[in-house]
Amino acid sequence: MTRPPAMFIADSLGLDFLNSVATPVDTPVDWLDDGDGLIDWLAQARLVPADALEALKMRAKPGELDEVADEARALREWFRAFVRRHAGRRLAVDALRELGPLNSLLERDEVFGRIAAASDDGDHVLALRATRRWRSPGSLLLPIGEALAKFVCVEDFADVKACEGHNCTMLFADHTRRRARRWCTMAICGNRAKQAAHRSRLKNRQ
Repeated sequence: MTRPPAMFIADSLGLDFLNSVATPVDTPVDWLDDGDGLIDWLAQARLVPADALEALKMRAKPGELDEVADEARALREWFRAFVRRHAGRRLAVDALRELGPLNSLLERDEVFGRIAAASDDGDHVLALRATRRWRSPGSLLLPIGEALAKFVCVEDFADVKACEGHNCTMLFADHTRRRARRWCTMAICGNRAKQAAHRSRLKNRQ
């Protein structure tokens, strides 16, 4: 299946993961509908190094990546339900009781520190980098879990909104100054709303 490029419009990688199934232009697209789709989405999200993706793809047994994609979709829908329950208000500490599945995923991680060349032009030429062991295709879920955990711990759930576009399912974090964002993107749903309003005004004048 030929998929359009994945959409990263949420201003939060955790919400972009939820938006990995959407209807950007009339036709529903699930970027995680199989193992190849998951690999492609992770590459576009820059969550896994390209060499690690290639190595895991080469080592995977038939159907193994598809099974991991199944797990990713299940994780996505579990997290979508969590976000929808809490969106629009600040997250309370009681929400921790609901986060067992995410903590269980995080416990599988194998991250270690490694000294590497610094990527900026600052005073230091070396930096301590977190590095992950990519032992199996299942490890592809780990950076997703980390992104979801960061979202839960850092994002103000009062800023989480659903796009107001007709039939649009996309979520985003509204970081605008007046918290006035209404659309996933102006190019898609914002434009459609403007066109619909224009048609309505013309009809009322007739």
